[in-house]
Amino acid sequence: MASVQITLSENFGVGKRGAFYETAGCLRDVIENHLFQIVALLAMEPPADRDYGAVHNEKAKVFEAMRPLKSVDVVRGQYAGYRKEPDVAKNSDVETFCALRVFIDSWRWDGVPWYVRSGKYLADTATEILVELKPPPQRLFADSAPSTGRANYVRFRLSPNSAIALAARVKRAGKEFVGDQRELYLFEEQQGEETPYERLLGDAMIGDGALFTREDAVEAAWAVVDPVLKHHHRVRPYKRHSWGPKQADALIAPEGSWHNPKPKETSRE
Repeated sequence: MASVQITLSENFGVGKRGAFYETAGCLRDVIENHLFQIVALLAMEPPADRDYGAVHNEKAKVFEAMRPLKSVDVVRGQYAGYRKEPDVAKNSDVETFCALRVFIDSWRWDGVPWYVRSGKYLADTATEILVELKPPPQRLFADSAPSTGRANYVRFRLSPNSAIALAARVKRAGKEFVGDQRELYLFEEQQGEETPYERLLGDAMIGDGALFTREDAVEAAWAVVDPVLKHHHRVRPYKRHSWGPKQADALIAPEGSWHNPKPKETSRE
């Protein structure tokens, strides 16, 4: 893998939750608990069996292998007008947007950067994962220079609907070995499907702990973010309905650019 990026974006603000957000912020509220769980599920090794305890074992190993964050790995943003929201401090430095660069020191993920971001008042509401693959050592297509676009990738849409996409370069008809990037897209939507919180509450009532997190994994995940909870750069302002502060683009620049979800799509080339 060349890199992995995860985006959870929301096109609305904190609303009446200003007091809560002043005590939490995006890093604690969304990334450490929600997005880190996605990282663990993607990065974990195959569990020994189908029991959820085996899944918890492998997830905990991922958090234990994560490097503690440094301030250079974090971009914190705040949408325009946040300080005018109810119950928000006039000089608040709380982040409504956060982007991280994470490394997992395991044999499988050694050297692969993980980019994770989330924020309020972004351009759309969606959750997507993009796993970008390394290009082959020898360039296969005459027009496959890095400037022509992304390498081959696998894309997972988690919300607002479920989808999986596989992108590859396809040769054009003719003698010349040139191609176009195409995406094979599988979209599935089931009417009446349980919402995430409905499923979570249902599992709690029947004692199914598969979607819950074990104490050692919680502690290991907090150990990753703990160094930057107090020692970090000040928030960077960003416009409402944008994709966050420009510093987040600089964070991912060594690997390319962010993939911005398009939640209204149902098919794509």
